[in-house]
Amino acid sequence: MIILKSPQEIATMREANQIVAEILETLKEKATPSTTTLELNEWAERLARKRKAKCAFKGYRGFPYALCTSINEVVVHGLPSHYALKEGDILSLDFGILYKGFYGDAAITIPIGAASRGAERLIRTTRECLEKAIEKMHEGGRLADISAAIQEYAEFHGYSVVRDFVGHGIGRELHEDPQVPNYGTPGTGIRLKKGMVLAIEPMVNSGHHGVKVLQDGWTAVTVDSCLSAHFEHSVAITENGPYILSVPM
Repeated sequence: MIILKSPQEIATMREANQIVAEILETLKEKATPSTTTLELNEWAERLARKRKAKCAFKGYRGFPYALCTSINEVVVHGLPSHYALKEGDILSLDFGILYKGFYGDAAITIPIGAASRGAERLIRTTRECLEKAIEKMHEGGRLADISAAIQEYAEFHGYSVVRDFVGHGIGRELHEDPQVPNYGTPGTGIRLKKGMVLAIEPMVNSGHHGVKVLQDGWTAVTVDSCLSAHFEHSVAITENGPYILSVPM
């Protein structure tokens, strides 16, 4: 069931997502060579507590950390560890909170120090896939218009989109209906309505679209060990078009 949000609820979700955006911006600054991903997780937890927010991922379906840290060929759900970031790595940070009864959720991918031109291009294209998708979030459009925008832009630039994981509705639950795949046929799917809030999250691989989950049961990596990037915004559909809740102010 798709739950439409009132303007007041969207305003509260904006507050929650602003906390997420602020924390991701801080983590982005702290993610330098020699920093461990476990340190980033600890910072995320401290910052959430400071804002009186609950970390959404920790304990969710048994996930043991507050932050997903996905490095290089890791697509999503990377587990924080004592791994020290290296110059040239690329790092996806996916973070969510619960605040005033509503969830916020966003993700960014960043280079550590100076990444290769190929890695920088993958990051830029994935971010642009998200922008293209958000442009399609207007009342009366179709859900698959969002999905197709991601797929078409990624494939035009020579990349593939992950099919095993999807975006989702968000609100009083972290994952709500509808699911939002990163591929699809334009003009199909449910009609978009004012009050929908969707977490749009393109996951783009530099090689094959296939992924596999490692023995820890969480870490999803590309099947060919090629690089992957991931961006996510929580976005509300309003009478004035898309309203990005998790963009930093």
